Amino acid sequence: MARLLHIDASIQGESSVSRQLTARAVSAWRTAHPDGTVTYRDLAANPVPHFDAAANLSRGLPREQHTPEQARSWALIEELVGEIAAADTVLLGLPIYNFGAPSTVKAWLDHLIAPGLAVDPETREGLLGGCDFIGIVSRGGGYAEGTPRHGWDHASAWLPHGLSLVGIEPRFITTELTLAPVTPAMAGLVPLAEESRRQAEIEIDALWAPAVANT
Repeated sequence: MARLLHIDASIQGESSVSRQLTARAVSAWRTAHPDGTVTYRDLAANPVPHFDAAANLSRGLPREQHTPEQARSWALIEELVGEIAAADTVLLGLPIYNFGAPSTVKAWLDHLIAPGLAVDPETREGLLGGCDFIGIVSRGGGYAEGTPRHGWDHASAWLPHGLSLVGIEPRFITTELTLAPVTPAMAGLVPLAEESRRQAEIEIDALWAPAVANT
């Protein structure tokens, strides 16, 4: 049975472009996998706590030596790693906030890097490489090559490095200029924003099209 882990992180609710696009992707995935199961995690509604001293210490101590706080942190680490380990496909909505990933996404990833669960403690090899990881990136401005802020999208650059520690190689679908329709100073960029959104939707619709064609 196919298994999808769907993660959203935007704080914008129904107006969120990344949420709209991950919902579109989930619909396409369900069409291709009618008997599949979907696990959902909303990092905005139920944020993972920032990685703290208790979480850090819990990774290096035997379970029987955990304090209650460390035990709670380790249980969360096991839960988050378990969700990835159980999934064939992971779909992450990744909005760009102040040129980087939401802090909730950083906290989520920090908890994944767990020796013995997601990383081999001796070889440092990542243990979660069995999934197809797709990031749906939503950027309010323009960061493409040739623009003044080319390279300012630090989230898309950072995430592959972080995930590489647990053996995952993500691929991305990106839409940008999403603030153009609601920002008067960007009104002239609306056609480019619409085209960027259209191209992202085409890519999403094609993700599992071969599987649908073969059913």
